[in-house]
Amino acid sequence: MREVHDHPVDRDRTVEQHAAERDPTHTVDRTEYVAPAVERTEVVEGDPYAGNRGAAFKVVQAVHLIFGILVGLVGIRFVLKALGANPNADFATIMYNLTQPLVAPFVGLFGTPQTDGVVIEPQSLVAMLVYALLGWVLGRLVWVIMGETRTGRVRSTIRER
Repeated sequence: MREVHDHPVDRDRTVEQHAAERDPTHTVDRTEYVAPAVERTEVVEGDPYAGNRGAAFKVVQAVHLIFGILVGLVGIRFVLKALGANPNADFATIMYNLTQPLVAPFVGLFGTPQTDGVVIEPQSLVAMLVYALLGWVLGRLVWVIMGETRTGRVRSTIRER
């Protein structure tokens, strides 16, 4: 059976205030409760070599990016020549001038077959292969010099009472 109250319950007031209103002789004995000391332990683990590996990885990525750009530029030169692009067009002129120093060491290795304005430059293909291999070798060399192959674990414990 449920008890019905004539007055609304004020949720902001405590149970003791409601009880005192109903019975003025009601007294409340309060004792403070002190929680026992709680120990909290936090374990932090980390790899002290991760920073070295991260730096080496970034340098390797930079080397690969630079040589990738060089290979890409020479590849564009090869495609422009193979498709017979107008050498007087601004874009073709810029690409040929930019890539001429990159292809120059390989000029004369092979003949340059051409028909009707289409030029196949084998020296461009060789340059692309050499620069790709050089970029890979330099990237590996950077990794050997800077890269940290060790892994470790540092564990620290923090205790609070």
